[in-house]
Amino acid sequence: MNKLIAFLKERKITEVECVICDMTGIARGKIAPVDKFLDEKGMRLPESVLLQTVTGDFVNEEIYYSLLDAADIDFVCVPDENAVFMLPWTIEATAQVIHDCYDRMGNPIELSPRNVLKKVLSLYDEQGWEPVIAPEMEFYLTRRSDDHDLPLKPPIGRSGRPEAGRQSFSIDAANEYDPMFEDMYDWCELQGLDIDTLIHEDGPAQMEINFSHGNALSLADQVFIFKRTLREAALKHNVCATFMAKPVTDEPGSAMHIHQSVINKETGKNIFTNEDGTKSQLFLGYIAGLQKFIPELLPLMAPNANSFRRFLPGTSAPVNLEWGDENRTCGLRIPESSPQNRRIENRIPGADANCYLAIAASLLCGYIGMVEALKPSTPVQGKANESRSNNTHCLPLTLEEALAAMEESDACKQYLGEAFTTGFVAVKQAELENFRRVVSSWEREFLLLTV
Repeated sequence: MNKLIAFLKERKITEVECVICDMTGIARGKIAPVDKFLDEKGMRLPESVLLQTVTGDFVNEEIYYSLLDAADIDFVCVPDENAVFMLPWTIEATAQVIHDCYDRMGNPIELSPRNVLKKVLSLYDEQGWEPVIAPEMEFYLTRRSDDHDLPLKPPIGRSGRPEAGRQSFSIDAANEYDPMFEDMYDWCELQGLDIDTLIHEDGPAQMEINFSHGNALSLADQVFIFKRTLREAALKHNVCATFMAKPVTDEPGSAMHIHQSVINKETGKNIFTNEDGTKSQLFLGYIAGLQKFIPELLPLMAPNANSFRRFLPGTSAPVNLEWGDENRTCGLRIPESSPQNRRIENRIPGADANCYLAIAASLLCGYIGMVEALKPSTPVQGKANESRSNNTHCLPLTLEEALAAMEESDACKQYLGEAFTTGFVAVKQAELENFRRVVSSWEREFLLLTV
């Protein structure tokens, strides 16, 4: 705690937001005066917090009581002094501290997404390996609206006009929102978020922020904090920022592409590359692991019914698990790089995914592929996104299908735990049931007076 105490005192912090990340990626926790935080050295939260849905509901009672104590007891949240961030948008000097979740005996809580990622990273550590990742976060800026039935519209820019048409990679179109992005960059710098490039993507007011490569846990924390930071910067400028996977009809979806490589901790060399600079068997095994196990773990990368609207043939989103060199139509792209920087870009995860779980799932698939020496398919030349399936490396088509595959996954139960597998699937099934009850505007428009 000494490092954390020094941070709080040096910056004259008066309030501390104690947070954990729930299954859906929502920050949950408590806000405490700094003296109380230092006195208690953490917080307690009800176990049930980790089985909440995005709507604030809970899973069905049978699963709830099979995973949690019937008395709805607390678990212990311990601050991570390496995950402390200033909140530049608050009036009082406030710090946000990410906590880890433990039971009363000091054991990591299996339902905690951050613990899931730490569990996967421990597998790499046992092999003497360290993953290196670099996330790319896509998002839309939209006008503010309180009518959920109305389609989202691009916000008014500095010119006084909304965007029209496709503005991919346009500098001028990105500059329309300069005041907001200046705040975003300033706030990210104050928080130590290692963001790099800003890109205008295909959709109207759709952007992408790239993170510099680094430690997987640190970058998951940064993505978690970045989402909140961007939303706050957008609200300050009277617009909204959304990480929904498919927020706008007939426009591209938003992804969280994850670049990943693995280094030998002792030598610092990239294990994806042989001494002569060629692709290693571990590299090929990693790709094969992604191809084989992503279908079983897809809900960790595409967690919502809306997520599956993004996977459309012929679009910029992947529709299967083919791989290829410098091929953006593949679900698994191998960017051009030097041998030491050889990496894989997993283009499957959506921007709506829980960053801890998406990164954990991607790393786990690759890990299994390496330790089991799996063999990938032949790399694809040309277009790979015209068909959803080649009968070998296809993706589930719906969240229902994906959840069923995850529920039966031996790999998920073995490596991530049966309690986590059951709990996560139950949360998403509860959300899906909630989704099914809503009558959409499409149904009212086309069925109301015709059927």
